[in-house]
Formats: sequence, C-alpha cells, structure tokens
Amino acid sequence: MRWRCLFLALIASLFAACHTVKTKSDNSTEALTAFQNRAAKFHSVITIPAFEKTTNEVSTTTAQAIATGDAALDRIGKLGAGEVTFANTIVALDDLNAQVGLASERLGLIEQTSTNAAVREAATVALKQLSEWSVGLDYREDVYHSLKAFAATNPQLNGEDKKLFVETMRDYRRAGLELPKSERDEVEKLRKELTGLETDFENNVTKAQLSLTFTRSELAGVPDDFLEQVKTDADEYTVKANVTWHSLCVLDNCSVEATRKKFLVARDNLARAENMPLLAKVLVLRDSIAKKLGYASYADLGTDVKMVKTAANATRFLQDLQAGLQPKFAAEQEEFRQLKIKDTGDTNAVINIWDWRYYSNELKKQKYNVDAEQLRVYFPYQKVLEGMFTIYQRIFGLKFEAIEPPYKWIGDLQLYAVSDAQTGEPMGLFYLDMFPRDGKYNHFAMFPLIEGKQLADGTYRRPVMSMICNFPAPTKDHPSLMSHDDVETIFHEFGHAMHGVLTRAKYARFSGTSVPQDFVEAPSQMLENWAWDKAVLDTFAADYRDPSKKIPTEILAKLKEARLATEGTRYRRQISFGLMDLALHTQINSENTTNILPLANEKLGAAFIPMAPDTAFPAYFGHIIGYGAGYYGYAWADAIAADLATVFEQSPGGYYDQTVGMRLRKEIYEVGNSRDVNESIEKFLGRPRSIEPFLKRIGVNQK
Repeated sequence: MRWRCLFLALIASLFAACHTVKTKSDNSTEALTAFQNRAAKFHSVITIPAFEKTTNEVSTTTAQAIATGDAALDRIGKLGAGEVTFANTIVALDDLNAQVGLASERLGLIEQTSTNAAVREAATVALKQLSEWSVGLDYREDVYHSLKAFAATNPQLNGEDKKLFVETMRDYRRAGLELPKSERDEVEKLRKELTGLETDFENNVTKAQLSLTFTRSELAGVPDDFLEQVKTDADEYTVKANVTWHSLCVLDNCSVEATRKKFLVARDNLARAENMPLLAKVLVLRDSIAKKLGYASYADLGTDVKMVKTAANATRFLQDLQAGLQPKFAAEQEEFRQLKIKDTGDTNAVINIWDWRYYSNELKKQKYNVDAEQLRVYFPYQKVLEGMFTIYQRIFGLKFEAIEPPYKWIGDLQLYAVSDAQTGEPMGLFYLDMFPRDGKYNHFAMFPLIEGKQLADGTYRRPVMSMICNFPAPTKDHPSLMSHDDVETIFHEFGHAMHGVLTRAKYARFSGTSVPQDFVEAPSQMLENWAWDKAVLDTFAADYRDPSKKIPTEILAKLKEARLATEGTRYRRQISFGLMDLALHTQINSENTTNILPLANEKLGAAFIPMAPDTAFPAYFGHIIGYGAGYYGYAWADAIAADLATVFEQSPGGYYDQTVGMRLRKEIYEVGNSRDVNESIEKFLGRPRSIEPFLKRIGVNQK
C-alpha cells in the first residue's frame, strides 16, 4: 500500500512539426476548466490537489481521511457470506486505499516542500497517524473474514482483476493474518511503532542543516561563479553541507585536501545524533517483524515480492558485479593515486573517501580534457527543460501546456497539462518545484499526488505528479546553469513523472510507478541515455552567451570516454550502498545493535573506499528507510535499463524513434504493474532480456 513516494527547447528546425510547449501561462481558471471539460469528453476526470495551508487544515484532513477509511472498512467487514462480490470486497479495498492515499500523498509533499515550518511539522505528525492507521487496516479481522468469504466462492477472474485479487490476499498473509491472534497482535504493534520511527528518520534527513565557512584559499579550485553565490564576508564563504549541489561543487573541485576532508566528514555526520539511535530501533523492529512472519530476515521479507525474489539472490548479484568490476576499479584507483602523487610528492599517497570525486574530476580534465564545470555554460536550465519537453513530447506522442497553478506553495512553482498529441485526450498534470531553499527536501525526486484509477462510475481519474528538485538557482549574472550530471538527473526524474502520468492501470495499486521496487528505476535510468546523444543535445544544449555554439563533437566523445574511464569507481560506490543495506537488514538484530556502524562501514569500505573515521554515513542515507533492503534495485534496474535502451539504439530513428517511443509508452508506462513486469519487459524488447548491454556499458570484461 504505497502512499509515500519512493526517490525533468526546442527542436525548431529539425522537428518543426513537433508540438511545442506553451510558455505563456493561460488564465489558471479558464485553462484548467477547459482541460477538465476536454477530459470529460474522454470519460476522464482531472482534479487539482486541494493543498492544506495551515496546521488546522492538516489536522482536519487527517481526521477526515481516517474517518472515511474506517467507514469503508466497516462496510466491507459487515458483509455476509452471501453478499460478498469482487466489487464490494477486493475493489472496495483498492478504492479506500486510493482515497486515503490522496491525503497521504499530498501531506507527504507538504512535509517536504512547505515554506512554513509549523505546517511541515504538522504534516509529519499527520503522516505518522496515517501510517499507523494503514497498519491497523491490515489487521481488521472482520474485513479479512469478508475477503476470505469471497475467496471461498472460487472466483473466476482474469488479467488485472485476478492480479488484484491474488496480491490483496497475499498481502494479508504477509501481514500475519494467518498467525494466532496473540502473534498477529504483536506484529501489528511492532509495525505501528516502526512507521513512526521511519517518518522521524526521513524528516530528520530533510531537516538536517550545517553551514561551514572557509576562506578563499581553502576553497582553491572551486569555480568563481559558485563562490560568488556563497560569499558571506570579505574572505568568508559559507557552504551548506546539506545542499547536494554545494557538496558536489566542493568535493569535485576543491584542490585543498583538508577542506575536502572537513566537508565530507561534516556531511557524513549529518543527522547522526538524531538518526543513529532511530536506525537501531528501525532495524531491530524490522528484523523482529520479519521473523515473526516466518522470514529469515527483513531483506527476505522485502525481496519476496520483487523481481529478485530473495536476499541471497540480491547479494549474489551485487557481489558478482563487484568481482567483475575489480580489475577496472583497481586500475582507476591507481590512476587517481598517481595524480595525487603528482600533486603531493608523496609516493605513498592513498586515495581517501574525500579524494575520489576530486581526482575523478581531475582525470577527466587532464587525460580527457573534460572540465565538468566549464560545460555548465551549455546547459542553462530553461533551455534544458524546454528541450527535454520537446523530446518527450515527440517520442511519446504528447503535448505539454503551461497552466498557472491555482495555488503556489512557492513563487516559481510551475504546472503543466499533458495531452495525447493525436487525439487531444488529457493525460494528467505535473508540477515543477526545481530550486533549493531551506526546509525543502534536499535531493531530486518525483512525488505522486494523485494516482490514476478507474472510478466506480466508469470514468478514469487521471494522475497528477510533482517533480521536487534542487538544481543551482539563477544568479544576478547568469541563469541557472546545470552540470551534465544534472541533465541526466532531470531526464531521469521526468521519466518517473511520465511513468506516473501516462498510466492506464485500472486500479490505483498498479498505477504508474507502483511497480516492483527493483524495476521502478529502469525506465527512467534508460532515459538518461538521451543526455549522451549528440543529436539530442544539439537541440537544446548551447552556450547561453552565444547560442550558436553547440557542444563540440570531440568534447562529447571525450566526455563519454571519461565516463567509462571512471565508471568502475562510480559503480563500485553504488554496489557498496546496496551491500551495506542488505547486510544491515540480514545481520542486525536486538542482540548486536552496537555493530550497526562498524558493519555499515565494513561493507562500504570493502566494496569501495574506507569511510572517514568517526563518521556515520547511514544516518543521512534516506534510502535506508524508503528502500529498506532494496537499494540493490538501482543496479538491478540499471541492468534492465541498458537492455531497454538497445531497442532505441537499434531502431531507424535512434533516440527519436516514435514507433519505439510509443511501444515504451504502451508496454511499460501505461500498464504499470497491472501485469507481471517481466512480461512487459519482454513485450517491449521483443525477446528475453539480457545483461550483456549493461556489462558492456560499465566496462566489465566478458569472457
């Protein structure tokens, strides 16, 4: 029952017939009303979330959502054996989950984006209440009795209906409804306690802030544009450890090792005091719950319903990748070390955890003549956004229109309507909140607000998504300038938005990105390839000071070489996160919580580079909550993504092939989780999937 989120130009000459974005917003009421009226002609419903603006409104919404949910549960629970039907049991549960989910998703966004600290805090409290209520939903014996009465009729269901029935009954068994009542009650109690701790952990990550001051000499190598933005006194520069692009700018570019170390140690200790005790409680509760439900570990409980199936399979997958990458990783580390020897004169120099980003960047500059910071001039945010819009409109057969939001939680908020380009059918809406500010979620993610779902009257409720990002803000001297990594990120996150908006799944449970966690990243990871294609980049990437200047072919070629030259390091880091996550969720229990940090550091260091002494990386690693025992899924999904990309690469139109784009829309995005994702993958590929494209991309030598 996923309610919280998991984890966005123009081709004027080449694609003159392509649908363009209306950049001037229409009157919000008229434009939105027209869009809604058009949706009605397609038997669809378009709604705008009614955002809570005060603490009282948050409390009222929470109480109403719970009351509505309880009333629906009561109706199901009172059904007699002769009254039960698919509609009033299984579908009714999906209906009530979707209804309460409207409040939960909205409050989740408010918690992460509201400019009012009191409202954010109220939303945190509300989410705890809703999470605890959702756990209790699983333990309504009267409801389960009605569901079992329906199951006893041996219903003959097919397709999405059958999948909904099977998975609903499976979830009740996984919640412990077949256990003796005393054991079942204990699992419920533990799960309710767990939800509150998880919310607190995630909230602490968002709230964690730390500013560090340095002199100009201590920030040698850091771009002047960045320094101008963080200058706070004559020779004082204040950098925020909790702002991702600040971190990357310092760690990628600062030539002063002491500064890099100080900054990384500070970042890796964010939320330590608050979250390490919480993490211990979370891991113990997760372990206890899993064992009471008959699983060897929480990782086994989680992977049981994913593509990978077991924690052992997930661990083996990562370990095999780790071993395959070892020769490349070792060679890259030695190249970094030689650069450090050249800098320091110390023949015994070692690459520390605070060094790898800097020397990876130096290698790209010195060996491949690629300076990531210098490339920013080619990626002004607005041009990237417009260019990406045009590309996605073309390959998916869509049209985007800007609409003035009826309500803005921040002044530069944008809202877009999405329609099918051929038929005019409204598909949904998406919000853009793209620049950092205090109190805001500090990374990059797509937050669903309204999931697609067929309503009782036969109409279809179209989705509403939101992209919450933290790209560099514009300055008085220049527009927001993105790094090439940022361009990959916006293509990735907007892929999630499209996955959500384009759904046609009948039930909210299967809508959009509600797919197995180890598949959800694959479609978006595949779309990162667009950021590496010369033809794609030339449609929007140009020097903002002289738009006639495109990224030279040789620079892009060198950029690709540089990526491959450091891919072993980057990917071993990803593997280290996954192995740490799995280890904590298979090895920690109530008897050994003092081993959490040593175990985490051991796994991180063994697969990558030893962690800095006296740091607590897991305390600020939000994925350990949202992806608990599931971080391996990024690599798993990346393997699928590389294979999916080959369909575009081998098509007549390459990354612009509309036939393939529409196949991706129909076979992956529209179906969501309404059928087995393995079937969706094979239907898109037209063959069984292969890991070979992925191994080739990351530079693993294949025998």
